[in-house]
Amino acid sequence: MPKARKTERDHIEIARGKLLTAILPHIEFDGWSPIALDMAINDSGVDAGLAAQAAPRGAIDLAAAFHRQGDELMLTAHQSTDISDLRYSQKVARMVQFRLEASEPHKEAVRRGMALFALPQNMGEGGQLIWGTVDHIWNALGDTSTDANWYTKRGMLSAVYSSTILFWLGDDSENHADTWAFLDRRIENVMQFEKTKAKLKETPIGRGIAGFMDRFNKPSDDHKAGFPGYKG
Repeated sequence: MPKARKTERDHIEIARGKLLTAILPHIEFDGWSPIALDMAINDSGVDAGLAAQAAPRGAIDLAAAFHRQGDELMLTAHQSTDISDLRYSQKVARMVQFRLEASEPHKEAVRRGMALFALPQNMGEGGQLIWGTVDHIWNALGDTSTDANWYTKRGMLSAVYSSTILFWLGDDSENHADTWAFLDRRIENVMQFEKTKAKLKETPIGRGIAGFMDRFNKPSDDHKAGFPGYKG
């Protein structure tokens, strides 16, 4: 059977991958900057016109691609590791650990990326990337919530994930033992909150709040069905 011909989208994705590989060695000194991007184009041999299609906004597109690549590596690690015997909270912690370990070889790129996405004009996109990461985590662990819990789970884990990254970036303990202890404490805080929330639901005020929150449902992807390349 003949191989399918590569589409323009395929060529753009391949070029973006080459640029990402080429830019990472330059991030430590130049950050996610136009200078680093120019060097990546030169080092990778990617045509400048194709590079403009692969990263139309410049290095920030590669920073976002770097984050998403980390998500993919996290999911690969999860698929190849049996964590079925762990408690649910431990599974969540293990997923976050997978995610940070995926970025360990390029820790400075993470640091520079956080600085980039902390800029006012980029904060929205940075938040979306983190939300995407925790959404991957919950989906990988089989989360089936469709009500307000869909939002609260992702919102709380986003906070845990963000604070853990900041701790991890400054952690020089052996094998990041201090980071994993910090992560366990943060997840324990979340579990305690969930227990408190469950008790609150038993009160009149809690039932009223719960009734209001039940109006919120998981966002639907139905509107994407007609988009080119959407696979559901």
